Amino acid sequence: MSSEGPIRLGLVALFVTSLVVAQLTASKLLAFSLPLALPIVGSTLVMPGSAVAYALTFFASDSYAELYGRKAATVVVNVGFAMNFVLLGLVWSTILAPSLPAAAQPVDPEAFRSVLAASTGIVAASLAAYVVSQNWDVFVFHSIREYTGGDHLWLRNIASTASSQLLDTVIFIGIGFVLVQGVPLESALALVIGQYILKLLIAVVDTPFVYAIVRFARGRTETATPAVQ
Repeated sequence: MSSEGPIRLGLVALFVTSLVVAQLTASKLLAFSLPLALPIVGSTLVMPGSAVAYALTFFASDSYAELYGRKAATVVVNVGFAMNFVLLGLVWSTILAPSLPAAAQPVDPEAFRSVLAASTGIVAASLAAYVVSQNWDVFVFHSIREYTGGDHLWLRNIASTASSQLLDTVIFIGIGFVLVQGVPLESALALVIGQYILKLLIAVVDTPFVYAIVRFARGRTETATPAVQ
């Protein structure tokens, strides 16, 4: 295995793991109290439980895109897209498989079904949002990279994530919560704002970590490559 192997594999693993976890945790709504009231959202920031996990996918994809290029990043995005269908297949095969009576189980089968089956609509919404936002993220990241001649990693990380996360949030909430679950538009708007604020904060906070990953990976590659005599 080359010196870059563990880092490359680790970023792909982080991307796919965060993506799958996001699908399974999105149906729970989180609420965080704010020190002051904001327009629309009030004094409580509400967001799907998947917000942090999904934001990590953009950290992983931006790090991966910087290190291995646009085509390689697009492959990872497409693999992640396919894994959503694997997730659905595994979840529903478990739900529909014969099981012991509820009294003999640590979790009632109906409760198990109600929780995991809820992820189906979420995954459908996520697939639509995913295709648009992740490909947009890779496109914007590399467009800025070409425009700046490879400089200003912080700019392309924040700009690509901020714009793609906005697309993702609007599409995801619109389909998964408004169309599928019938959430009122006012409540949906609060969800959009809450989730997007958190994602923007994560995009800013994770920028130093993107720099660290890129420098570490490139440092290892340079160290592992023998000098040409």
